[in-house]
Amino acid sequence: MSTPQERNAIGGHVPVAGGLAAIGLSRAAEIGAEAVQVFVANPRGWAAPPGDPAQDEEFRTVCDAQRIPVFVHAPYLINLGSHTRETVENSVSSLRHSLRRGRVIGARGVVVHTGSATGGRPRAEALAQIRERTLPLLAELTHDDDPWLLLEPTAGQGTSICSQVQELGPYFDALERHPRLGVCLDTCHAYAAGHDLAAPGGVKETLDALVEATGPGRLKLIHANDSKDVAGAHKDRHENIGSGHIGAGPFEELLRHPATAGVPLVVETPGGAAVHAADIARLKELRPKG
Repeated sequence: MSTPQERNAIGGHVPVAGGLAAIGLSRAAEIGAEAVQVFVANPRGWAAPPGDPAQDEEFRTVCDAQRIPVFVHAPYLINLGSHTRETVENSVSSLRHSLRRGRVIGARGVVVHTGSATGGRPRAEALAQIRERTLPLLAELTHDDDPWLLLEPTAGQGTSICSQVQELGPYFDALERHPRLGVCLDTCHAYAAGHDLAAPGGVKETLDALVEATGPGRLKLIHANDSKDVAGAHKDRHENIGSGHIGAGPFEELLRHPATAGVPLVVETPGGAAVHAADIARLKELRPKG
């Protein structure tokens, strides 16, 4: 029989400024995290810092010893569907940096937003460019300890290429359903994009559609966030678990769905350490027992 942590490790995004191990591990312990997500670069910049080998080694060693799944969130500026050459080139370099740093620190996956078609271009044209620039990065994932590239659909704002889960199908096809390609599902994004997780059967319908679009076993991480706005609002505004329009019940349903078996959850909710600890504790209460 699996333990609760084997069923779903639950944790949060932790700050690492000042030291991946020194700060990140301390915050993880403070909030009761069984899984962590980190940035390895400024999320709103293009800089690609090399990291501190001593901090990297300590962080990886402790997480391995405590069986804490680690994930990297790539910078928000990345958009491989951009019509601007400079943005595309910077996006490629930034995503490559996150993937390589992810390998060094033992990350299971690197999360990247699925991007948007800028400059008035058709989505199909932007997706073709994403294919051209992403497949070489996926081809570099040849080590056994390389992370998965995890596509995170957006809330549907602007000219998003992929927001509803069924749109992951064409995205996966464009990337040849690479064996290291996975999904990070953000519950707030999905709700904002029009998947009414709070409606009866809404969670099952959404997860079933995700599996149909991508195939089984592709969901590797869940960003567990409630929503400040109503379903279909196309607004990416996170709320604490049970305090938004999704409510706590759908998270319990999500944790019981076969597609989420063994998939870690991390919260990206508002507030400081105490509030994040409360959100994590709430999710642990909703997790199936035994």
